[in-house]
Amino acid sequence: MSDFTPITPIELQIRKIIFEKFNDIDTNFTNDEVFELLKQNGDFDPSWIVDDTESFFNELCNSGLVRNIGQNFTTMYLKLFDPIEKIHCNACNQDIYLGSSEDRICINPSCKSPI
Repeated sequence: MSDFTPITPIELQIRKIIFEKFNDIDTNFTNDEVFELLKQNGDFDPSWIVDDTESFFNELCNSGLVRNIGQNFTTMYLKLFDPIEKIHCNACNQDIYLGSSEDRICINPSCKSPI
C-alpha cells in the first residue's frame, strides 16, 4: 500500500457503506461488494486491491458487528449481527456507525472517545 491518507478513515467509510446498502440482518453481502462501493466514493487509494482492506473486514468481525459466514479465496461472505445505527461523535465531529450491541466507543481511529 502507498502513503495515501484518506480524508475520512477507511473504517468509517466501510461502516457507512454497510449502513446505507446492507443494513439488514437477513442480507448477506461480501467484502468485494463493499470494496467496489468504496472505490466509487473517491476517497480511496486507487492502487489498493481487495486484499489491502482485509484487516478492516477482520476488525468488523472482531468487533461483533458482522460475522463471516463463508469465504472463497479473498471473498468474505458477511452478515450483520444487529442493525447499524448512525451516531454523531461530538469529540471528533464525525458520524459513526455502530451495531446496537457494540460498545459505545467512537470507531474513528484518531478519536476512540466514549459516545
